[in-house]
Amino acid sequence: MIQKSYDGQKALYLIPTPIGNLEDITIRSLNTLKMVDVVLCEDTRDTGILLRQYDIKKKLISCHEFNEEKISGSVVEMLKEGKNIGLVTDQGTPIISDPGYIIVKTVIAAGFNVVSLPGATAFVPALTISGIDPSPFLFYGFLNSKKSRQLTELRSLERLKYSIIFYESVHRIEMTLKNMLEVFGDRQIAICRELSKIHEEVCRDRISNILPLVSSMKGEFVIVVEGNKEQVDYSDLDIVEHVKIFLADGINEMDAIKLVAKERNVAKSVIYNEYHNRK
Repeated sequence: MIQKSYDGQKALYLIPTPIGNLEDITIRSLNTLKMVDVVLCEDTRDTGILLRQYDIKKKLISCHEFNEEKISGSVVEMLKEGKNIGLVTDQGTPIISDPGYIIVKTVIAAGFNVVSLPGATAFVPALTISGIDPSPFLFYGFLNSKKSRQLTELRSLERLKYSIIFYESVHRIEMTLKNMLEVFGDRQIAICRELSKIHEEVCRDRISNILPLVSSMKGEFVIVVEGNKEQVDYSDLDIVEHVKIFLADGINEMDAIKLVAKERNVAKSVIYNEYHNRK
């Protein structure tokens, strides 16, 4: 299905909001907030502060991870009534480690437009100030809060050569760094906290050197971790076994084949055929 964002239909607008400094909002976002009939928001109190800052008065409807599915039908009904709807989260861009996906999926299925505005998100400034190679990178977001599951997730990422970006809370930052040290080894990382706020801070060092410092840190964290820089010689390793190494890390078959092809500098089709002929 091809969507034309400005064909006259009423639409759901995904509107980024500042991650800290209230001045970090685009003119387009402000104009869209003024234009829409209703604003879906993660926390009506937080959104109310933002709207009052810019003298915008709108009907606010609570939309968070616990009621998103329940109200999605009501959102479609409002669109059918000819209303334009805005969706914001407390900070940053909706859906990026925030609610909004279920609403968007439901609205698209109902045949209505979704327009996503560019704007604030925490992982981009964290990457650009980290001092860690920005290309390529993988945005992962939040790891699982349970240690055993978090370790499994980290092991699935261990061999990736990409820089990886995580979000983490003050309550789990120490556990997460300990788990990263165990699985990734003592890699170079950058921890960015309170981005765009008065207490913004970036710590750049090896994991082992930063670990003793985090117990005294407060706020919301973005962690940028360098990719796996180990130079491993796979020339003597059987292709099937090479693919199975990645499968054991939780990577799906096609992605494992792509990674093997890249590491061996051969065509993906060669690895695919060899793997399926011999596995």
